[in-house]
Amino acid sequence: MPFVRTRTSEPGQPGVREDFAQVRAEIPACGPNPPRRLWSAAMAEPVKIVVLEGDQTGQELLEQSLRLLDPGLLGIELELQRFDLSLEHRRATSNGVVTDAARAMREAGLGLKAATITPEGKDDVGSPNRILREEVDGKVIVRTGRRLPGVTPIAGVHYPISVVRMAVDDAYGAEQWREGEAGDPSEIAYRTEKITRSTCRAVAEYAFRTATKMNARVYGGPKWTVSPVYEGMLKEELDGAAARHPGIGYEPVLIDATYAGLMSGVADAPLVIPALNRDGDCLSDLVLPMFGSIAGAESVLLAFDNDTYETTVAMAEAPHGTAPALEGKDLANPLAMILACGALLRHAADRHGPTAERASRAIYEAALETIGAGRKTPDLGGNATTTEFTTEVVNRVGTKIEVWSSLGSAA
Repeated sequence: MPFVRTRTSEPGQPGVREDFAQVRAEIPACGPNPPRRLWSAAMAEPVKIVVLEGDQTGQELLEQSLRLLDPGLLGIELELQRFDLSLEHRRATSNGVVTDAARAMREAGLGLKAATITPEGKDDVGSPNRILREEVDGKVIVRTGRRLPGVTPIAGVHYPISVVRMAVDDAYGAEQWREGEAGDPSEIAYRTEKITRSTCRAVAEYAFRTATKMNARVYGGPKWTVSPVYEGMLKEELDGAAARHPGIGYEPVLIDATYAGLMSGVADAPLVIPALNRDGDCLSDLVLPMFGSIAGAESVLLAFDNDTYETTVAMAEAPHGTAPALEGKDLANPLAMILACGALLRHAADRHGPTAERASRAIYEAALETIGAGRKTPDLGGNATTTEFTTEVVNRVGTKIEVWSSLGSAA
């Protein structure tokens, strides 16, 4: 079955080329022309992607990004399986749909997720992200801030910065409780957190492998001086990874000094910053806007083989939320979701070969070239609508694939 939908109704829709080598290293209805069908039945098995639908603007941006995952546009065969992770459906299924989606991702190896609402009530369905990460045994989340053509970065930052953080444990999913009379000054709140050696090791190893690909140095770390037992475990694994990768620059810095360094010129070369779960969440929300917008980069959850650290599951999404104030206005920036498609196809290339790599490259180049040409959404100082920006990217992708195919080149 090539295409599965679980949603019952559609939501409302209202030179960069030379940079791609760096972008590639960071990732361990289509306009006026008809779709171009370049693949044939003789090609390898289709690229299977699990699509996780979301809420509000998150769903609108997902639908726009899916315009890039058109087999006729990209010249590869794709199979999309969709799951409705809207808040309403998660409540109706008591999160059963989230578990089903995670199971499908483990089988397919690839997932594309829209932003979802996390309700505040302690007895509500909670965060689907936490469930997905735990169910697929996700260890690492990677978010890379990179220069956007024609957009002036903050603090003179021009080189890419990748935040490699824990995907599970730490402050998220911690046991919490209170003791004493509610509201009384003597009431005490407690939280019991944990991290595992295996997760620390995965963060450390992937940080150094990413630095190798980016020609970057590993910079930063936890507050190991204050918490030598808990946060010190990550520092121990970083030191161990540094010994295994002696050719990579390693500058361990306490987390507070890491923030200060980012704002005072330490990013004079590509950086990879390993982090605990919550530290990395906060760091990402600083790093990405330094390049122009939190919607300027994708977020990728990774699960690994425990022995080789080869990727077994990659789930890409936008790092931002559902932006309810922009819902239905056709103004939200779709760049992060578009780049998420490019990231997934880059990971698909490990299994499906150069045609997926070519499609990934076309998406990245087309998206960055669109910005470089001045076609930007309001958050980047432009006036393009969500649909207009996506249409421009789609058309550029189509042209690239057509030209590369005519030249008999994977570009």
